[in-house]
Amino acid sequence: MSGAGPPYWAYPWAGGLALARYLLDHPETVAGKRVLDLGAGGGLVAIAAMKAGAREATAIDADPDAIAAIALNAEANEVAVEAVCGDPLDGPAPDVDLVLVGDLFYEPSLAARTTVFLERCGAAGIGALIGDPWRAHLPRARLERLAEYRLADFGDALDAAATASAVFAFA
Repeated sequence: MSGAGPPYWAYPWAGGLALARYLLDHPETVAGKRVLDLGAGGGLVAIAAMKAGAREATAIDADPDAIAAIALNAEANEVAVEAVCGDPLDGPAPDVDLVLVGDLFYEPSLAARTTVFLERCGAAGIGALIGDPWRAHLPRARLERLAEYRLADFGDALDAAATASAVFAFA
C-alpha cells in the first residue's frame, strides 16, 4: 500500500451492503449453491452468502491486500471462503451456480467489461445478482429490481442521508 490511507475496498459500499442484506433476508437465493463474489473487496458478500447457506463461496479481487482481508474476515465470521487474486472479466464463465456483484458499475470501462462477463455467464446458465446504488453506468435495461434498501455509501460523510441502493437480477 502507498500509505495514502485505507484502500477503497476496505469500506463497505452501498451495493455490497444491499446485496449482503438481501442474501441474509432471502437465504433461499444461495442455499446449497456455489457462488462467486466478483470484485469482492473485503469479502462481505461472500461471507453473507455462506452465512445464508451457500455450499461454497469464492471471492475474487484484483488487489492482493483484499485477498488477505477476505481470509481474515471469513475467519472472524467462522465461514470458509476461497479468496482468489485476479480479474476474471475477460475469461470464460466460472464454474459456479450464481455470480454476485456488489457495486462494480461505478466506472464506464469496468461497467462494460462486467456486463459482457455477466452476459457470458448467462449464456452458460449462470445467474447473477447485482447490488448497486443506481450508479450512472448500471445496465438498467438488463435488470429486474428485487429489493431496495437505504444505506450509507462509500465516501459519505457520517451525517449524510442514506443512499437508495437496490438488488437486481441480471437478465
